[in-house]
Amino acid sequence: MTMDRRTFINSLAVSAGAAFLPGTEGIVRTFPISCNQYSWITFYDREGKDWGANLDASLKDFASTGLKAYEPAFTQADEVGKLLPVLKKYQLVMPSVYVNSSLHKADEATKSIESVLAIADALKPADTKIIVTNPNPLKWGSPDNKNDAELAEQAKNLDKLGAELKKRGMTLAYHTHDVELRAAAREFHHMLLATDPKNVSLCLDVHWVYRGSGNSQIALFDIVKLYGQRIVELHLRQSKDGIWQEAFSDGDIDYRRLVAALKAMNVTPHLVLEQCLEKTSPKTMDAVEAHKKDLVYSAQIFKDWLK
Repeated sequence: MTMDRRTFINSLAVSAGAAFLPGTEGIVRTFPISCNQYSWITFYDREGKDWGANLDASLKDFASTGLKAYEPAFTQADEVGKLLPVLKKYQLVMPSVYVNSSLHKADEATKSIESVLAIADALKPADTKIIVTNPNPLKWGSPDNKNDAELAEQAKNLDKLGAELKKRGMTLAYHTHDVELRAAAREFHHMLLATDPKNVSLCLDVHWVYRGSGNSQIALFDIVKLYGQRIVELHLRQSKDGIWQEAFSDGDIDYRRLVAALKAMNVTPHLVLEQCLEKTSPKTMDAVEAHKKDLVYSAQIFKDWLK
């Protein structure tokens, strides 16, 4: 099944476009453009529906857009087995997944690492290669920041998790929202400076870095300059005048400049659409139409990577 899955990924890459990620043994792997489940959750919520309540119906909608790869979020290993047959039915692949983790306290970190590794083991039949994690804040919605001891503990555990995933042929990609950019971005920087690049890569969530730094492209591109070589995945979202739009398009962030900057570094990350809705977003289209538009625009912006 693993060999068939690899062959299937390669065939989809030809038709849907591919990003290139160096594997743990120097093998170049090709992944089609993917989409995170969170964007679908926000569209479904707006329509009064529950994404994933009926996995078959949800993934049927997903596949109808032309998307070939899916990035779900998992909280426990048994969720993987429920999803795999539905992905197979709709000929969808899962190059990357998003997992929660709590790493700033030693006791919580031990349990969290065990949980993520159990999920990783359950993912073997899917040939998943990237595990994205955003370590939990102290408390969701709290203005409090982690102290130095908690940051040091988190970085140690992040590196440990990455080393264990590497043994499984997987890459750990550190992800952030806006919280990690507070207080001189000390949490963001320490997670990258205090971990081994061989163990911890970066999933650059472009818009959260932009928003977390006060809607600053200067800050965004400074981070690309500092850590570009560690970027293995991009989460793609766009806003206009600070407001998330329904579809990926031209807007506040200059994605053409981002492509040029990464090309200059010879970095070609996995592309994951995550064009989400917020309360002030326009309301002109449904999830299927929006994601079809996402794919069209992505093909224009990332055309040099999709040959």
